[in-house]
Amino acid sequence: MTPKSFIFIGRSGCGKGTQAELLIKRLKEVDPSRDTLYIQTGQEFRKFIQGQSFTEKQSADYYKTDKLQPEFLAIKMWVDFLVDRYNGNEHIIFDGTPRKLHEAKVLDSVFDFFGFNTAATKPYVINIDISADEALKRLLLRKRLDDAADDVKKRLSWYETDVAPTVEYYRNNPDFHFMEINGERAPEEIHADIVKGIGLV
Repeated sequence: MTPKSFIFIGRSGCGKGTQAELLIKRLKEVDPSRDTLYIQTGQEFRKFIQGQSFTEKQSADYYKTDKLQPEFLAIKMWVDFLVDRYNGNEHIIFDGTPRKLHEAKVLDSVFDFFGFNTAATKPYVINIDISADEALKRLLLRKRLDDAADDVKKRLSWYETDVAPTVEYYRNNPDFHFMEINGERAPEEIHADIVKGIGLV
């Protein structure tokens, strides 16, 4: 099995993290000798804003006031992760990246550089589709510190302005396997569709 790469994309609350973790487990079952790098941009940001540099403090202010982090910092999060940890032999899963069209095009250069651009290694984009109403309901039930009602609505609006155009970019891009998955079902059903689409059954 060749190393594979995956992008989980969709509205906040769609279950990207859950499905990424299930996929990591399945990859280990079918390819036990190979590790998977799991890149969670949001988690990297939450670590980053604990720092004391000017940029880290500025990023923390953005986080506290619910501003969308700038693209250059989002790119830095996953670039640093890859440069420090990728050894050329792992599967890679991106969760929460890319969020904007420009970021997706930068990520294209990563796939080219690391060789995920052949018929055997073409990346998979897994769009977990849920409605805006379902996303709002899930996020309010989750009750994370940054999930107050007004904040949630603001973050969901980012999907329409930033993420949706990125989804369309991937949907119409022959360099990627694009998978549209109904996310308003049990996690096990969603996972079964994903592994079937990838060919890991």
